[in-house]
Amino acid sequence: MDIRNIAIIAHVDHGKTSLVNSLLVQGGAFRENQEVQDRVMDSNALERERGITILSKNCACMYKGTKINIVDTPGHADFGGEVERVLKMVDGVLLVVDAYEGPMPQTRFVLEKALALNLKVIVVINKIDKPDARLNEVPDEVLELLLDLNATDEQLESPFVYASARRGIAMLDPNDEAKDMSPLFDKIISYIAPPKVNLDSPFQMLVSSTEQNDFLGKLAVGKVTSGRLNINQMLYGKNYFEENKKYNGKAVNIFAFEGTKRVPVQVGEAGDIICIAGLPEVTIGDTLNASQDMEALPFVKISEPSVEMTFMVNDSPFAGKEGKYVTSRHLRDRLMKEAVKDLSLQVEETASSDQFKVKGRGEMHLSILIENMRRDDYEFQVSRPRVLYKMIDGVRYEPIDKVVLDVPEDCVGTIMMSMGTKKGELIEMKPVGSRMRLEFYVPSRGLFGYKSQMLTDTKGEGVMSSVFYEYQPYKGHIENRTFGSLIAFETGEAITYGLFNAQSRGKLLVVPGENVYAGQVVGINPKNEDISVNVCKKKQLTNMRTSASDEALRLTPVQPLTLEEALEFIADDELVEVTPKSIRIRKAILDHGLRAKSKKVVSED
Repeated sequence: MDIRNIAIIAHVDHGKTSLVNSLLVQGGAFRENQEVQDRVMDSNALERERGITILSKNCACMYKGTKINIVDTPGHADFGGEVERVLKMVDGVLLVVDAYEGPMPQTRFVLEKALALNLKVIVVINKIDKPDARLNEVPDEVLELLLDLNATDEQLESPFVYASARRGIAMLDPNDEAKDMSPLFDKIISYIAPPKVNLDSPFQMLVSSTEQNDFLGKLAVGKVTSGRLNINQMLYGKNYFEENKKYNGKAVNIFAFEGTKRVPVQVGEAGDIICIAGLPEVTIGDTLNASQDMEALPFVKISEPSVEMTFMVNDSPFAGKEGKYVTSRHLRDRLMKEAVKDLSLQVEETASSDQFKVKGRGEMHLSILIENMRRDDYEFQVSRPRVLYKMIDGVRYEPIDKVVLDVPEDCVGTIMMSMGTKKGELIEMKPVGSRMRLEFYVPSRGLFGYKSQMLTDTKGEGVMSSVFYEYQPYKGHIENRTFGSLIAFETGEAITYGLFNAQSRGKLLVVPGENVYAGQVVGINPKNEDISVNVCKKKQLTNMRTSASDEALRLTPVQPLTLEEALEFIADDELVEVTPKSIRIRKAILDHGLRAKSKKVVSED
């Protein structure tokens, strides 16, 4: 079979998933009268809600007798591990670049990985129908990026295709008249080489991703590098980095990809991307061989995590009321399963059996994990995100991010001042269309909770993206939080009278009738100090005072915090309580007296 294996890589929101949609529709993956939903590859509920791709996914279409296997990848920097692991499956990439924004931080990150593996690149300038598209400047910026990444002469000659994925058109020249995606299909077939394989050698496959299926068990997905695989053939698993890891099993089921579906086949051939069921011990990075004597194939080294959080069993007064899975065993099993599935995630046990350190690539990476667990009826608590430091020659080093901000011109001064307080170092400032683009190197810890401040500083018009750059010597103290918390003094039901008195101290986070407990954070104090308030306080009734006058009390409407906002909000001595129904913020020490004593001890130290 004539095969091409490609991955679609880009910065977030540059149109990868929309491009896959158009390729599948025009590649005959759906019936003519079939209704195709927008962003069909974003199958996860969370992906559709947020409009981002979180997991890499496989699909395939046919064009002029050639099967094109396509891997749709995430664009957000926190899910870079998903991109790194799938690049071993493909022979070429479509680098999608927004016609207005041009190359952004994640564009550089994923392109660098593709060039290092010597993959062929087709550059797709997408969204050419934008009114402010920069069709002359963006291709030059992509070539500058290729030069900056030390691309070979062949890679510098990468072809450019201009497209509008939403309209389903592509062309080799922006002035050409376009009707469909055929120019891009033709370029994929002519420029991306078919996989170099040997059908006569014994079967061998490198596992690039795994899935758990309720009926089939564990599924291993990867590109067959040599030979053929038949149903019920014996396979031997090995790992390049773990010499002692050896297991065997039968290929109970074999699937190939057609459109967005997996289709059962009798034989898997070299060059194709297939899915195998029947090996419960298989993990990402393993090599499946036809004989015990064959060696394991090397797998790409996944970049290290840079952020950690502590996950712990919920011990608040409301523990166990809303969640189904609440014990340390439930929490541990789920986290360990996630670590096997997601190579960017690391889980470590601590001295306490109720706490686990979870390391990831960023705030969003860990918040998506928390949200998924919450939707699966887990109840637990998490600490504030912390960056991971390194000691090099006795000097403490910290992770630095490259941040790109597109802001209105009149907001540049405010952004420069904010970045100064975050120890940001300005690299470049240039006009892009009617806006200014600012690039900084900023300590990762300085960006915790900064996005909401940036939107306030730019009146909601700013666009920010960041990607890990490198480790640099520690930059000194950064004040991330300029406000304090309003803390409930006693356990009970929040009353309008108590809330009315408390709202003069700051912004409330709870509504009348909501149950609260002592030590729970019920509001935000604009001053940088914590204040205890009694939101459960009732008006004392006499023959001269009645509860009816409570109707005249006006409370400011409350906007509940989302999970991301709660993680941005909390201080080092606070936790986020996560349940399927609620997100609460609480002090780590609930008792008011003990909390005051602990603060006194810290200040004396």
